[in-house]
Formats: sequence, C-alpha cells, structure tokens
Amino acid sequence: MTSRRATIIRTIAATLLLCAGAGALGGWLVLKSGWYNIGATRQHWQPVYSLLEQGMHESVRHYASELRVPPALAGAAARVQVVAGAGLYRQHCVQCHGAPGVAQALIGQSMQPVPGPLVDAARRWRNNELYWITRHGIKMSGMPAWGHHLDEEQLWAVVAFLGQLPRLSAQDYAHLSATTAPLKLQSQSTRGRSTDRATSIERGKLALTQFACRACHMIPGITGSEVFVGPPLDKLAQRRYLAGRLANTDAHLQQWIRDPQAVKPQTAMPNMGVGAEDARDMAAYLLSLD
Repeated sequence: MTSRRATIIRTIAATLLLCAGAGALGGWLVLKSGWYNIGATRQHWQPVYSLLEQGMHESVRHYASELRVPPALAGAAARVQVVAGAGLYRQHCVQCHGAPGVAQALIGQSMQPVPGPLVDAARRWRNNELYWITRHGIKMSGMPAWGHHLDEEQLWAVVAFLGQLPRLSAQDYAHLSATTAPLKLQSQSTRGRSTDRATSIERGKLALTQFACRACHMIPGITGSEVFVGPPLDKLAQRRYLAGRLANTDAHLQQWIRDPQAVKPQTAMPNMGVGAEDARDMAAYLLSLD
C-alpha cells in the first residue's frame, strides 16, 4: 500500500511538473514570437483586461489595509481639504481622468488601459485605498506615484476631493475650479527629513525613479530599458570629474543634479526641478555606487 501511494504521489508530481513545463514553454513561444499585439491601438482581450484589473484591485486592498484615515477627512476641516484637493486635481489629474462636464485630454483618451473617469471612484474604493493609489501609483498603467511630489496633507486633500466628486454637477465642478487658485507642489525638501545616510541612500534610489533619471541613464539597482542617451552612472564614486569640469564631490554632484545648465550651459541634461534634499539623497545613492 505504501509503495502504491508513493507511486501515485510521484505520478502526480511528474504530471504537475510536465504541465508547468508545457505552460512555461507556451509562454516563452508567445513571448518570442511577438504574436501578442502591444500597440495602444489594439485593446487587451476582455479576459486579459479583467485579470489584470482584478489583480490590481486585490493588490491595492492588500497594501492599503493597514492605512488609517485621518479624522479630519470627515470633520469640519474637510471643506478646506476639498477645495485644496480640487486645485491639485485640476492641475495634475483632470487631463487623464476628466471631471464632471470636462473630457479627458487626448493623452488620457488614447492610453491603454484607459484611465477612466474618477467621478465614481469614491463608490468603488475606500479612502485608504484612494490614498494608496495616489501615493504609490500603478505599475504599467501610466498612473504616476504622487507620493514623492505631494506631501501628506496634499495627498489626503486629493482623497477628500475624490470623496465629494460623485456629488458634484458639471456646474459645481466648474465653480470650484474657477475659485481655486493654482497650487504649487510642495518640495519634499521642506519636510525636515532624517539625515541618516542609509535612509538617505534609500530615498535617493526612489527619487531617481520619480524624476525619471533612468529614462536617460543606466543606473545600477534601478530597472529600465537599455538606454544610451546619457552616460551610465555605475561606479560614479570612482570618477574624478563631473560633467568634465567639476571635481567629483558630494556638493558638486548635488549642484549638477539641481541645475546642470549653470554648470555646463551647452548640456542636453534638463533641469528637473529637483529640490535640495532630493538632490542630497540622489547624490548619496549615486556616490554609493562604487
């Protein structure tokens, strides 16, 4: 009996391994054939879209489950947050998601998957989940992570506004937008962050992704396509000069990151609007690549 059970177990294990191998081979053949059309002019098959969307919902719910919603979001201060959130939404969200009486801009209309209207977001997501999505973004969807550019108060202000959005008519939104002054993003550099070097290095790695540095430079530890627009930044600590003219010091690297044209007027490297502390953190990470 024991021998028969062992035989059955081995047969089941072999069958599972065979199925897994066949699945992996099938996936590899689909990948290498280029058969699946990734063009934005072709929609995902509905089962593919539904599977990806379900995975996104489950991931958000999992990671947002421990977040606590500030009491002020439902208190007397909520109106102030809603007004501030309306300004932030108009500046950074409406072009992709639209608003009551306002269509998405062409960039939002043309994306796949489509960044749908958020007029009913508060009916589909809890406040902690809306906060998590706004702060962390969604990979492979075009939804950016705003947590590096908006402070906590601003992130929750957006959530407060989204909570009111289902109740706003087109006229209500137009009035709120017209009375809300343009808002300036609060630099992370104003928040008195820890100067611990290990923490600074970790923040710098995140900052390099959020300022899209990997779009032009190969940077160890940061994933992306193989690019040669700018020089690779591996072993940066071992280099003697920056931009061919500045001694490679922490202060000079921060200067170069923040205002490259001031260092080298003819450079193609753009000014990304990096704040002082973000530049410090980015320099800490890059100089750790020795």
